[in-house]
Amino acid sequence: MSDRPETSPTSLGIYDRLSKARITGVEVIALVLSVLWLGAAGLFFLLIPSEGNTGSPGSLLQFVMTILAIFLPLAMIWVAAVAARSTRVMREESVRLQAAIDAIRHAYVAQNQTRNTVSDASVARKLDEIAAAQRKTETAIATFSTSRGSTPVFKPNTKSVSAIGKEDQVALPLGTSAEDIQPPLERKDFIRALNFPETVNDKEGFAALRRALKDRSASQLVQASQDVLTLLSQEGIYMDDLRPDLIRPEVWRRFAEGERGRSIAALGGVRDRSSLALTGARMRNDGIFRDAAHHFLRRFDTMFAQFAETATDAEISELSNTRTARAFMLLGRVAGTFN
Repeated sequence: MSDRPETSPTSLGIYDRLSKARITGVEVIALVLSVLWLGAAGLFFLLIPSEGNTGSPGSLLQFVMTILAIFLPLAMIWVAAVAARSTRVMREESVRLQAAIDAIRHAYVAQNQTRNTVSDASVARKLDEIAAAQRKTETAIATFSTSRGSTPVFKPNTKSVSAIGKEDQVALPLGTSAEDIQPPLERKDFIRALNFPETVNDKEGFAALRRALKDRSASQLVQASQDVLTLLSQEGIYMDDLRPDLIRPEVWRRFAEGERGRSIAALGGVRDRSSLALTGARMRNDGIFRDAAHHFLRRFDTMFAQFAETATDAEISELSNTRTARAFMLLGRVAGTFN
């Protein structure tokens, strides 16, 4: 017959019963006081001689009073000891009860926070899907409702060239720079360059960026945009995190035509409060950032006025979703450009 191993009971933590000691400090003190009192009473009766008359009623009353004088203090001592022990037990039970209530409260709060986080994430994901679908729909409608114009962003250089010599060589006028003989930048490359490459492996993005940097007007805007994006990233503000309002191409065209005020107020569609607050504080306190931001706003304003002359609504919508356009909307709202 094998011996069954003894298993220790499972601990219940704060809900486990407290192990009560048989004799505590209160009982020890009460016992010592009782012994001292009995010893003092015994010495008292031993040292004081008793009277011979013990049968009278007075002596009986004296005996009763003596018994009360001896045992009543003992009773009071032990009543006080029991009361002290009960108080200690009640205090310990109160602490355990408070700990249990706190644990239940923390569990309830944690459960609600987890439930709210999951719910908020689900709602945010659905809203993003709806916004993406709406953006695609508006882009498709704009594509079908407008006719695609000429491809170049800016009008090509019209400087005259003449053919001379028997070998049909082209003679360039004096003052002609290398940028003037470059082919005009296509709008799709210009838009792609303003969004900057997505990753280090984005070959098309880098190719479009290189072509844009060869164009004088486009390169000025690209460099200004790169400067402000770098400065904003120092504050932890990234354009991919912003979700500006969808803006119809008509509003952008009114801005390109020079309108200001309430008619173009929708361009300040960035609602991220933390980004607006950080950008506003940096604009007020950092002169370099303020100069770079105003230079970028001027370059974007000048560029977009030229771009909107030949761009379709679909191309304007595509440009408005670039990182450069989002930076313009953020900085423009902080600087009061759309007021």
